Amino acid sequence: MEKTFVRSLFDSIAHRYDLLNHLLSGGIDFYWRKRAIRHLSDVRPQRILDVACGTADFSIAALSLNPQTVVGVDISESMLALGRKKVSRNGFQKSIVLETGEAENLRFESESFDAAIVAFGVRNFENLDKGLSEMCRTLRPLGRIVVLEFSRPRQFPVRQLYLFYFKRILPLIGKMVSGNANAYAYLHDTVMQFPEGKNFLSRLEAAGFSQLREERLTFGIATVYSGTR
Repeated sequence: MEKTFVRSLFDSIAHRYDLLNHLLSGGIDFYWRKRAIRHLSDVRPQRILDVACGTADFSIAALSLNPQTVVGVDISESMLALGRKKVSRNGFQKSIVLETGEAENLRFESESFDAAIVAFGVRNFENLDKGLSEMCRTLRPLGRIVVLEFSRPRQFPVRQLYLFYFKRILPLIGKMVSGNANAYAYLHDTVMQFPEGKNFLSRLEAAGFSQLREERLTFGIATVYSGTR
């Protein structure tokens, strides 16, 4: 996906992004993030990289692991500005640093993080394989990646209900609340095109990860993927 388009899209909906996330998921996105973070509990990472961090919800969730530092990067300055306000409001300035950055060209030295995480952002990478390879490069040996992303339910009737909601209802709500119809049509398109399940695990393996796992959540609406460098 072209980076300029994605940046402008998320800049345009940043002011309603958190509200819509919680509204459209029925608040279950909080649970999904907590569940994803559990995949790092045995690693006890001290330095965590949060790619496509948005407004920092996943960075904040990662603080439950008591890391020394969480560094969040995102291409949208509007999203980062809201994230910084949230971090400051909660008193997390010493633990979380947010900065502009692209997944495909991370500025960090190799082997500088214990864990790399991304929630609902990997499908927006301009180059998925390059972004995953960069995350792998920044991890120390035995460092872990955790990816939380939307997926498509497989069982009847959940799949049919989900696809109807995702294609027909979600864009309408998104347009009413954010004023941007394109943003939630884009969300539908990227979720439908994302190489989920075994296909995504194959991409992680090609990027340099092993010990791959997937955990499908809430009837398969979201999936947690993890791997070790």
